[in-house]
Amino acid sequence: MLKQRIITAAILLPVAIIGFFLLHGLAFAIFIGLVVALGAWEWARLAGFAGQPVRVAYAALVVVLLAVLYQLPALAPWLLALAVLWWLAATYLVLTYPQSSRLWGGSAGSLVIGLAILLPSWQALVVLKQWPLGNWLILAVMILVWAADIGAYFSGKTFGKRKLAPQVSPGKSWEGLIGGLLTSLLITLAVGIYRGWSVRELVLALLGAAVVVLISVIGDLTESMFKRSSGIKDSSQLLPGHGGVMDRIDSLTAAIPIFAVLLWLAGWGVL
Repeated sequence: MLKQRIITAAILLPVAIIGFFLLHGLAFAIFIGLVVALGAWEWARLAGFAGQPVRVAYAALVVVLLAVLYQLPALAPWLLALAVLWWLAATYLVLTYPQSSRLWGGSAGSLVIGLAILLPSWQALVVLKQWPLGNWLILAVMILVWAADIGAYFSGKTFGKRKLAPQVSPGKSWEGLIGGLLTSLLITLAVGIYRGWSVRELVLALLGAAVVVLISVIGDLTESMFKRSSGIKDSSQLLPGHGGVMDRIDSLTAAIPIFAVLLWLAGWGVL
């Protein structure tokens, strides 16, 4: 398993670096669109559709919608507003699972939820790429989420006792959440001091980082909730040793749109 994980990571890392940081414009949008389409193919399975025709059709629908969004950039603010509303709703669904499963709307409703997860994450990345320091912004949100994951793993393994969401993901603990959050905040603090941010800028950055990290946890738990409901361990086996695409990007699908909205509210870029 470890060997598979290392080989897969060694192959994917240069692809990810080229796609995220060296591609621009339409090429970047297509690259992210391919990742999102694979996520859609997996999500249809989480929604209860095991057959390939429905899963492929759902992925194709997502591709068509992405093409429409690329042609109509004026829809970006509305889509990111939808993301904010969705992740607030997702927080409620996670906290009240399994009772909340009756609110999903069955398999068809779950497919709609997939759109609310996948489309805004693509849109947010396209928006971030166009803003000043776009590559650095994308790297920043990824580092926030990855640092939180690493901090949560080690603190949870060392101190974890109180379950965070036992009905959704029994392995996660409050201690892990706190450790992951503190890790990301320390990195944010270090960057702020290095770049000479004012006290006001530093406080706002720390608050924003906390929101992004906390919502990334909801993204992770949301996928776990659907996997648990459908009795699936991994979203797919596309990435040997790592599970599926959604298993790798679940936290980012929540964090990236919220990150973009917070930066927009701070006046970083124009939607």
